[in-house]
Amino acid sequence: MRVVFMGTPDFSVAALDAVAAAHEVVAVYTQPPRPAGRGQQLRPSPVQARAETLGLPVRTPKTLRTPEAQADFAALNADVAVVVAYGLILPQPVLDAPRHGCLNIHASLLPRWRGAAPIHRAIMAGDAETGICIMQMEAGLDTGPVLLRQATAIGPEETTADLHDRLSALGADLIAQALDRLPDLVPQPQPEDGVTYAHKIDKAEARVDWTLPADQVAARIRGLSPFPGAWCQMGAERLKLLRAIAVDGSGIPGQVLHGGGLRIACGSGAVEISQVQREGKRALPVTEALRGLALPERLQ
Repeated sequence: MRVVFMGTPDFSVAALDAVAAAHEVVAVYTQPPRPAGRGQQLRPSPVQARAETLGLPVRTPKTLRTPEAQADFAALNADVAVVVAYGLILPQPVLDAPRHGCLNIHASLLPRWRGAAPIHRAIMAGDAETGICIMQMEAGLDTGPVLLRQATAIGPEETTADLHDRLSALGADLIAQALDRLPDLVPQPQPEDGVTYAHKIDKAEARVDWTLPADQVAARIRGLSPFPGAWCQMGAERLKLLRAIAVDGSGIPGQVLHGGGLRIACGSGAVEISQVQREGKRALPVTEALRGLALPERLQ
């Protein structure tokens, strides 16, 4: 089929590879290059970089709301558009232009976790499972009918980074199946019950609240890893916490408990921290990062 691919971050790259391997990608739409690094040089998105490596035509409009942009899109005469973490709203003329419409790869089991940060929110909420849905896009926020879905368990120590990579590969596999079976798939409307919204992560959420139960603290640490990274104060230094599990233990919330690694008391129970990142340094196992360091009695 003639496919328009629309995506921007690393999460989208595996899907681009899968689509390009089996279909004619007539254009790749992605966010414009952004300033990055110390020199603030313009850097293309991961999708743009991969598309150029594959020799695919790339378009980077700042908006799709203008008549000109919509006419350019329609002129591609696409059979279908595949959209995954693109970052621009698709107006109705764009949604209607491909013969089979626009298919979105969404990283949750809809209608749970519609919106911007479904992977983070699933882990932070302590969900036992999540998955991928291939959804027929419509004007509402992730409200369209679902063509295919596949669930996967969330591991007890899995971080957003870990789950991101697994769901990226799962999404690539599922969109390949959807395109192969497209004429035979029956869109299933989403149920009205169970709708939740995965609001964009606010950096204000990242400071650890040690008064919460240990399972909630550990889930938040894993869900915010690696970005923006849950953090606490270790004396005068901000310490980023990247991997944690809930364990037995008790004490004043924030108290450093005796035991292996870094064990911190919570409102109930304790968390065992296994990976941290000190200011200005790289992420390391806690035994390496804190070797020789005199820890305070409490983390704030």
